Amino acid sequence: MPILAIVCDIEGTTTSLAFVHQVLFPLSRKEIRAFVDSNWESELIGKLRVEISPFTKENVIQTLHSWIDSDLKHPVLKEIQGRIWKTGFESGEIRGHVYPDVSENFRKWQAREVRIAIFSSGSVHAQQLIFRYSDAGDLTNYIDAYFDTWVGTKKDPNSYSKIAIRLNVDPGNVLFLSDVEVELDAAQTAGMKTIQVLREGVIPGKHQKVRTFDEIEA
Repeated sequence: MPILAIVCDIEGTTTSLAFVHQVLFPLSRKEIRAFVDSNWESELIGKLRVEISPFTKENVIQTLHSWIDSDLKHPVLKEIQGRIWKTGFESGEIRGHVYPDVSENFRKWQAREVRIAIFSSGSVHAQQLIFRYSDAGDLTNYIDAYFDTWVGTKKDPNSYSKIAIRLNVDPGNVLFLSDVEVELDAAQTAGMKTIQVLREGVIPGKHQKVRTFDEIEA
């Protein structure tokens, strides 16, 4: 079946792990206290009331810090991080890292009318910031859709089934790219084609493998 859509993971696939863990996470951790102080009465912070007790500013701040440190894929945390990162991207303090092969292949795939989507545990807002303010320029014109943990976890085959439905493409016509084998397993279970991208430090698994997007035939 021809590939009509390519769904890309971000961390370790389009973007280095170092950028996420050494730039983005520390920035959000540093700014959490100021964010909670200024947004204490917001609906977003209010969503944490059922999970954090006692629901005090200090306890919320400490809990969010611990979630960042453990890289918890919590939708509210990811939304908060995205809002914090927005300020850093827009001010020019940070630029989104993408591997050199990403932008050129996005261009090629779009020229071949292959749709490009992103699926990451980071919020849709954060995903858009990375590609809009990337060190290769604004890449958002190449990307048709973004999906985050609101569609489901990356280890759940149902998440990939939902993505295919929202893209209006049969799963067999979708290629999923990631460095993480358990995510590739889930996408494959949902009927998608899969390729593991072997960036630095990735342990090869059982799926088809490439080292850069240049090796992908789509």
